[in-house]
Amino acid sequence: MDEENCTAVSDFILLGFSDAPELRVFLFLLFLSIYGVTVLGNLGMIVLIQVSSGLPTPMYFFLSHLSFVDFCYSMISTPKMLANILNEDKAISFLECTVQFYLFCTFVVTEVILLAVMAYDHFVAICDSQLYMVTLSRDLYVELVSCCYLSGAMCSLIHLCLALQIPSYRLNMINHFFCDLPSLLSLACSDMIVNQLMLYIGATFYKIIIIPVILTPYLCILITILRMCSAEGRCNAFSTCASHLRAIAILQGTILFIYCQPHSGNIMGTDKVTTVFYTVVIPMPNPLIYSLRNKDVKETLRKVVSSKILSYRIFS
Repeated sequence: MDEENCTAVSDFILLGFSDAPELRVFLFLLFLSIYGVTVLGNLGMIVLIQVSSGLPTPMYFFLSHLSFVDFCYSMISTPKMLANILNEDKAISFLECTVQFYLFCTFVVTEVILLAVMAYDHFVAICDSQLYMVTLSRDLYVELVSCCYLSGAMCSLIHLCLALQIPSYRLNMINHFFCDLPSLLSLACSDMIVNQLMLYIGATFYKIIIIPVILTPYLCILITILRMCSAEGRCNAFSTCASHLRAIAILQGTILFIYCQPHSGNIMGTDKVTTVFYTVVIPMPNPLIYSLRNKDVKETLRKVVSSKILSYRIFS
């Protein structure tokens, strides 16, 4: 590699969707709408769970943190992307880029592990329902959620420390709309064998550990459901798991497509579109999926809305 073309950088240029300037207004309005629904939906779910004493725990404790994580990693990437769609200046400082990568990676890893914990929660709720609140005590589920955040932060810290060791880059133009690690590594001049090895280890761990950890409880749940005599019981059990399985399928399938396949250089068309789906769209449907499929959430929402309408009529 020609070292003369390598230099230390103080900022990067996020090219984003500059290859489609005629779609700028359309893309801005589309992503702004999605972002608005994401923020309102996830914050609404958190507030609804916090203000209601009728929603049982720990299932909804986990759900409130899932909404919080979705809200956070949408906040990290989407506002900058929206600004870059309309602005000619698409620069992002080196510090801002590394912070964006670190926080985004933290919350994505946290969500992956949190979904695995929620699978265990559903397993206990269906297969050992009589001891559900005893098995998943408050101390335990608080510790489980804390471990999710800690695991995400530590995993991201390892990648961040390795990325900070990169001395120089061939270019400062990132063919992406946010600072993703593979995009940064593709621009590095030095040997990235350690960074790539850690990405490979992470992807391998994800495929052989996390996915089986998520699927195993649902296999046990399926066996338990098929043994149920009551058709209503089977329907309720399927309804309990359907929303979570849908959220898992969307997130896990996209992660497998993006990070568990070999890359060559910069992110190109298909991968960029998939990454948009993964970073912008995925945080949006979770509160809608859970609220529309869960009768407890719908009933609580109905009571809250009814009480607000009644209060408005009394004081108006």
